[in-house]
Amino acid sequence: MEFRIKRSALTEAVSWAARVLPVRSPVPVLGGLLLDTEGGRLRVSGLDYEASARIDVEAAEVLRPGKVLVMGRRLLDICKVLPEGPVECAVEGSRFTVSGDGARFGLSVLPLDDYPALPSLPQVRGAVEAAEFAAAVADVAVAAGRDDTLPALTGIRLGLDAEAGTMTLAATDRYRFAVRTLPWKAAAAGGESADVLVSARRLTEIARSLGRSGLVSVALDAGSAGFEHAGMRTTVRLLDGRLPRHDKLFAMENPAVAVVDRARLVEAVRRVSVVADGDSPVQMAFSAADNSVQLQAGYEDDVASQRLPATLEGAREMTVAFNPGYLADALASFEEPSLRLLMMGAGQRAMVTGAAGSDAHRHLLMSVKPQLA
Repeated sequence: MEFRIKRSALTEAVSWAARVLPVRSPVPVLGGLLLDTEGGRLRVSGLDYEASARIDVEAAEVLRPGKVLVMGRRLLDICKVLPEGPVECAVEGSRFTVSGDGARFGLSVLPLDDYPALPSLPQVRGAVEAAEFAAAVADVAVAAGRDDTLPALTGIRLGLDAEAGTMTLAATDRYRFAVRTLPWKAAAAGGESADVLVSARRLTEIARSLGRSGLVSVALDAGSAGFEHAGMRTTVRLLDGRLPRHDKLFAMENPAVAVVDRARLVEAVRRVSVVADGDSPVQMAFSAADNSVQLQAGYEDDVASQRLPATLEGAREMTVAFNPGYLADALASFEEPSLRLLMMGAGQRAMVTGAAGSDAHRHLLMSVKPQLA
């Protein structure tokens, strides 16, 4: 194997494929990246037991086609310090060499025969806009659990409704529940619906890495999900179990509804939270009489407060309190100028939506009982 390529193109390809490599593995070859120059282009692939990644890039010149397996993270470290400009790569005996502008590196070659075959892409179910998909994943991932002893809660539900032409993403850690719905283009008329659970961490990495323009193909089978976009292909193993359905949980009868400027509320929560020790709550006291909300946090002499304009319907007054981190995450996941807060009362459910009241993006929070002195 021997090829020439721009340093930037090589670094981008190696960086993208190396995302799935395990930090530590009892199987050394799983720390490797497979470089393949068959067909006049460079293909870089990596995998572990949960995910795989493959990217195709144009090489400037393939002098000798072939394959080589090298330690992926070491190759990435080398790519990051290579001088800008063209790079020459070649297999010389049991060594893979990388050189450019006078700098030269050598890497040991790993045994190809020990490297497992990359999983194939599951059946393509349809496609979704890359930018919208990445934004939706980011919006719901903040509500996913971090406790690996409850693996289902560390996932994002990916639901495809073939009849409605929508994709639904949802995540919960039992204390909050985020849902985003976005348009979905089925691969064929009358396609099948699907409902699977994907690791929130993995799906976030995938969505961030696939680019911000064009369509992302989404593929599913009984055990894995696959995503393909602009020469990049990745698969991830599905999680077992299911998330609780949000339909009944999100049904709120006769709530009090407040409308607040999003940017001012985000800043006010950030400001008063500096005195909220640990998980002590941020209290929000809404008043229809003077169209305002008073935010307050802290205890005794260590307190902070701020008043903002806000409208309230369905009640003359309403006081709720939230974990400051959970509240900040929920507010930050929206982009609308104004937000609606639907509230049932202290210690009960509250929902954040856009001011227009669309069901496309909803974030449910459990209010805690105010504890301010």
